[in-house]
Amino acid sequence: MRAVNSLPVKGRRLIEWLDRTLAWAMPGYCCFCLAGTLGDQPWCERCFTELPWHTSACPLCSEPRPSSVPADMPCGHCLKQRPDFDQSWVPFLYEDDIAGLIQRFKFNADRRAGQILLQLMVQAFRARHGPGHVQAIVTADLHPGRARERGFDQTLWLGRRMARELDLSLYQATRRRLTPTQRGLSRPARKRNVHHVYQVTSPLPAHVLLLDDVMTTGATLEALSSACRKQGAAHVTAGAVARTPAGRAI
Repeated sequence: MRAVNSLPVKGRRLIEWLDRTLAWAMPGYCCFCLAGTLGDQPWCERCFTELPWHTSACPLCSEPRPSSVPADMPCGHCLKQRPDFDQSWVPFLYEDDIAGLIQRFKFNADRRAGQILLQLMVQAFRARHGPGHVQAIVTADLHPGRARERGFDQTLWLGRRMARELDLSLYQATRRRLTPTQRGLSRPARKRNVHHVYQVTSPLPAHVLLLDDVMTTGATLEALSSACRKQGAAHVTAGAVARTPAGRAI
């Protein structure tokens, strides 16, 4: 495992130029409804408010549940078997505009969608009570073979930029093996599929934020958490852009 703090100068400059170009591809217009916007954010206030914010969740695994359930009460799955990580932070539900952005970014390499997700995550971290005392981000990366098939690693792309915006260190874990996709698998099958799949080879700071794009059962992030603890991570927060609705697997 290695810290990912920089790229070759030419590559970094090209990426930064592309980011600025994409961020301003539609200046002054909401990326969701095309209404006018105020300031430099690519969304209007109405659309931002109406995004599928994840406001009622299990504090451990972010399983969605009714708002009537006490905020500090773990869900049934976590009561039966507590996850390896200590808490989770997932600001959105995998629905509506957020699901559309993730699909465009993940499967179509749409950098405009990625840039919007990045800005939303940074905004959520800063303004909507992101996890405190985080010292580093650890990304749940793709196997190199799958990254080549897709053309890029979407989680590493997002993690690099989040770490830079939030002034955090970034670490990139490595996979021991190529695993079948998690899509469509049951909760037990997902956990077996990624068991011991991540490898951490250098010491980590005490408090880390794990990052994935979508959290369904938390199996991938739990496998990453277990590997991080072996290298000194004492408090682990499982993080993702969005959580799938209860009972739905993707």
